[in-house]
Amino acid sequence: MSNHTSVHSSAQRQASVQRQVAMVLDLNKCLGCQTCTIACKKMWNTDTGTNYTYWNNVETMPGKGYPATWQALGSRNADGSVKKGTIPNLENHYGRAWNFNHTKTFFREGGKKEWLKPDGDPKWGPNWDEDHGAGEYPQQNHHFYLPRLCNHCTHPACRDACPRGAIEKREQDGIVVVNQDRCHGYRFCMEACPYKKVFFDTERQVAAKCIFCFPRVEEGIAPACARQCPGRLRFVGYLDDENGPIHKLVKQWKVAIPLHPEWGLEPNVFYVPPLSPEALDDNGNPTGQDRIPIGYLESLFGNDVHHALDILRKEREQKKAGNGSEMLDLLIAYDWNKNFALGANQQEMAI
Repeated sequence: MSNHTSVHSSAQRQASVQRQVAMVLDLNKCLGCQTCTIACKKMWNTDTGTNYTYWNNVETMPGKGYPATWQALGSRNADGSVKKGTIPNLENHYGRAWNFNHTKTFFREGGKKEWLKPDGDPKWGPNWDEDHGAGEYPQQNHHFYLPRLCNHCTHPACRDACPRGAIEKREQDGIVVVNQDRCHGYRFCMEACPYKKVFFDTERQVAAKCIFCFPRVEEGIAPACARQCPGRLRFVGYLDDENGPIHKLVKQWKVAIPLHPEWGLEPNVFYVPPLSPEALDDNGNPTGQDRIPIGYLESLFGNDVHHALDILRKEREQKKAGNGSEMLDLLIAYDWNKNFALGANQQEMAI
């Protein structure tokens, strides 16, 4: 297949998408508990070929993330074309799936007690730098949690890079999926994705990635990561549903924004940025300055982060004054069922 034909087919597939399902995550509510991570992993990737992968993970920011230094491993060229990035490796970026010394710890094999630890000498893994953050303690130390999954982009770099046409957006909901019967394991998709959310099944020798739990979505059930979140920070629905939470947070109030919009892929996972506590002076008094540098948030979310934070502060003050705020009531999630709007098949949650 020629490059021209591949691009033409890609454009045709994009034009055929009828609706786009999306997710919003409120970073002011993330506990870093990893419930979403475990829910996803237990459902989709515990087999030998993908046991090192985390389709959903929660990173401490500022930090290297997972895979390590993913933000420096690829993006788009200035003209919008696919930029060849770097394929993360097991040792330095992902970290191998760990085996632990359970027998020696719990049964004192050989009569010697050992602390629970992974076998070997791992160099990296998910949550390796959890809670490290940045800034001098105690005046300016800061961190926040950033849950990440495939963004199911409007213009997926992984799809554009695949010469086999094995990656496509589903017509009914815009979810990006891999046709593993067509995949030959070239891993061009892994190079191209700047978010590094395409993985390699080492047993089957094919690409593998988050599928937004589409079998659940088809039944009106939110993805496992969203449904199991104890912090009620995830919202799921369609961008064109004006009565749903996604349209309101992204289009109406513009308080939810994408990660690295400058890469031009138009992600469909959006974030309500974190409000920052105040920095302290040497005597422990508030300085009026944010602990989380606004420049750092700009590096993640672009200039729109200013508007989003301004709206959050305005609505917060309105709420504190005793006035109503539809936006904050939605974000607080008094009724968890309102977090999800997946159409006529929507299944309510037990509260």
